This record gives sequence, C-alpha cells and structure tokens, in this order.
Amino acid sequence: MENKKVVLAYSGGLDTSYCVKYLKDEKGLDVHSVLVNTGGFTSEELVEVEKRAYELGVKTHTTIEETENYYQSVVKYLVYGNILKNSTYPLSVSAERVSQAIAIAKHAKGLNADYIAHGSTGAGNDQVRFDMIFQSFLPEAEIITPIRDLQLSREEEIEYLKEKGVEMDFEKAAYSVNKGLWGTSVGGKETLTSNGFLPESAFPTQVKKEEQEELILGFKKGQLKSINDKPFEKSHEAIQYLEALAGPFGIGRDIHVGDTIIGIKGRVGFEAAAAVLTIKAHQALEKHVLTKWQIYWKDQIAAFYGNWLHEGQFMDPVMRDMEAMMENTQQHVTGKVFISLLPYRYQVNGIESDHDLMSAKFGHYGEMNKAWSGDDVKGFAKIFGNQNAIYHQVNSES
Repeated sequence: MENKKVVLAYSGGLDTSYCVKYLKDEKGLDVHSVLVNTGGFTSEELVEVEKRAYELGVKTHTTIEETENYYQSVVKYLVYGNILKNSTYPLSVSAERVSQAIAIAKHAKGLNADYIAHGSTGAGNDQVRFDMIFQSFLPEAEIITPIRDLQLSREEEIEYLKEKGVEMDFEKAAYSVNKGLWGTSVGGKETLTSNGFLPESAFPTQVKKEEQEELILGFKKGQLKSINDKPFEKSHEAIQYLEALAGPFGIGRDIHVGDTIIGIKGRVGFEAAAAVLTIKAHQALEKHVLTKWQIYWKDQIAAFYGNWLHEGQFMDPVMRDMEAMMENTQQHVTGKVFISLLPYRYQVNGIESDHDLMSAKFGHYGEMNKAWSGDDVKGFAKIFGNQNAIYHQVNSES
C-alpha cells in the first residue's frame, strides 16, 4: 500500500529540512519537495538544494523555474504602478511568495497530493500568503505546517535533526537573507527594535564602486527594455543586469516599517538597486508622458494593488481589473531616462521621449505659451473660480 503524498514548499533551510524528516518519519508520508526559483538562486545553488533534499529522504524533488512568469504576472505591474509600500519598500519578498505559492499549488494538484505543507512559523506574513493560495487552488488537500502547529523553537528543530543523524550547518547566520528578482530582504538584531540601521557587513552586496557612472534606462510601453543602449528581449533579464551594475554602489538600501497581515508592526531591511532605479526612472518618464488625471487615478489604484498583493490577496479578481487599468496607461510610456549613479545614492537627470507632453511646440513653462492669450486666461480664471467667489461672498461676515 502506497503512502499518502505531501507536497512541501522547500528551500533547504532549517525549517523545511525539519519538515522533510517530520513528515516522512513521524507522519509516514511520501514527501515531494518543491523549490520555486523566482530569481534568487544560481544554478549551482539549485543543484546543492536538490542534493540535500534527497539526502533528507524526499521521494521526489522538483525545481520550478518561475522567474519569467513571476515578472510577467507580478513584477510588471509593480513597475506600472511605481509601487513602493509606505513609499519605501518595493515588495521584494511579499510579491514573490505569491508567485511561489501558486506554482507549488499547481504542482501539488498535478501530483494529486493528499497534503500540502510549508515551513512558515506562526509569527509572520508568509503563513497567511501560503495558506490562502493553497486553499484557492487545492481546497481538497489538507495544509500541514509543522513549525507553526508544534510551536517549535530553532533549538528544538536542531535537536530533532541531530537525533535523526542529519548533518548540516546549524550555526545561525547573524542576518537572515532572502534573495529574489525584485530585491533582497535582510533581517537581524537591528530590525527587531524600532531604532538602528543595518551595518554595511549585513548587506549581501558590498559597496565596491566609488566613481560616478552615467546610466540610461530605455522603456517600451512601460517595460524596461534597454540599459545603456544594450537591448533586452526579456525585461527580467534587464532587471538582473541592472542589479549587478548598480548594486555595488549601495543604491536601493533601506529599512521598511509596516503593518503585517496579522496586525503587528515589523521592520525589515532590504537592498533592491534594480527595483528602486526601475521604479523611479519609470515614474519620471510617466510624469512627462501621462496626463495629470492618468497619474492621479493610477496612483490610487496602485496603492491598493500593492497593499492587497502584500497581504496575499493576489487571487482576488479585482486585481485583474486593476492590472488592466494600469496596463492601459502604458501605451505611450516609451523613452529613455538618464540617471547618475554614485555611492549610496542616485540622481534622475531627465528623459527623452517622442510622447513628451512638455513639448516646446506649446511653449515654455513660466516663460511663454503659444496656445492662448492673456485675455483667454482672464476669462478662464473668472469662470474657474466663480463658485468659490460666490461661496465666500454669500458667507462672508457682515
């Protein structure tokens, strides 16, 4: 008689290593581990993770390459919306968790899995994101979460694995790091309190560039398609190239303070040079090519979209409606953005676009115009301010 199947969201770390042994040895399940790469693993790392999974005793291990789909289904809209949560954080981790959960759920469905598992604790956002996506795609499968359900400490997990004869590096790094296409999160002692910035040594990408460099980002209908006139067919590859180019300047570092899904405040550090530069360049281009009401309403939509995505509600159909609106605004967001890169900072210098609404054909702001006369403005101002004038005259103190 075959054992029942459990599909495990697997990363190769302590929590998911514990899950493999627990689900296999204590629950008697066939464990099918799945790693979803959203731009955070090298090919060498993927090979090592797979090797480790089989050493732990999984029945099968699958690596799903999701970077391109992650860009097309999620990251693209974060660029269209210029989304920085609390004006700071480019949703580096929260965005990719949704994409990973969907890929795992689809894999589990294909295997006709009886159970689906993840190694989230009971304290963070990921538990909610994984649970909601799994429930949507695989309602018939029971969700197992050993770390959360057993309320395990790190020390208890290590003791259990040692008893099982598992050999791995149990030394906890001073900082927890999660790398993906849209940035790298960094957590440590400084982020556990309300004061203190991460030291230089905590960031995975060290500052090595000291001389100013000029950067040209080329967009086509809102998507990054060239860097310094080097073309890219796939925008996610342009993002990876930009990260390698700009990361050594120490650009895109910050600490995000926000509200978790479960109602507590939290801080997390991050480095996201490509994400920050892409968003700020895209936003500068939009200021020139979109009308003020296009910008205004897209900003309202984008703020909600980013928050709802962060809270794991990617499957809500309203998200597709908002994506359609944001995509429609990008028809003329084509052109080049000129940026100066310096250690720990950058400067957006300007744009060039055939769709630039700041065209000299219509005059120069603050100097002259070619579309109306002074008398036209006098009449316009009188009509435009008429209701305010009536209000104040009616309600003025006698």
